Amino acid sequence: MGSKPGKGSYHHGELRESLIAAGLAILEEGGDPSALGLREAARRAGVSAMAPYRHFPDKDALLAAVATVGFERLRAALEAADGGGEGREALYAQGAAYVAFACAQPGLFRLMFGARSGGVRPEALCLASAAAYAVLSERVAALVPAESAAEEALRSWALVHGIASLAIDGMIGEAARTDPQAAAALAERLLRLETLPR
Repeated sequence: MGSKPGKGSYHHGELRESLIAAGLAILEEGGDPSALGLREAARRAGVSAMAPYRHFPDKDALLAAVATVGFERLRAALEAADGGGEGREALYAQGAAYVAFACAQPGLFRLMFGARSGGVRPEALCLASAAAYAVLSERVAALVPAESAAEEALRSWALVHGIASLAIDGMIGEAARTDPQAAAALAERLLRLETLPR
């Protein structure tokens, strides 16, 4: 009692968080989501190859947990960009933040929106994804008639997601792919070309 856990020794819950942090680090270093696995996460966390199975039954469970953190971070970025601002300016700021997030963390972004084997998304991942989308949909709902709010939110999301995907795939120039701020500035210019119904 009172001593710090040694390497490979974790209190309840710490191992799970360490494995998720290892997964995030792999992606932040440019790793491809397909390369993110339990064995490599365990190695980085300094535990045995079998230790992750205490918290994750398989690789997909770890990937879902990492993606959940990604959506939590995206929600926070959208909320910060919106900042309780006014109308369309807040919406444009959200769009720019969405694209900047994708370009700053392309591996994580790809994981978040990638297909799941079996097609089943865990509840925590669904809730985190919905919470991020709600930031956008609530802003759009404040700008358009109620009867068109759902479709306008979907259209707005499709637009920024498309820009983000093109940017991280290098389809709209090297500057947008490698510089999140350049990508965000481009996104904001493109979003201003699009006008919501008045």
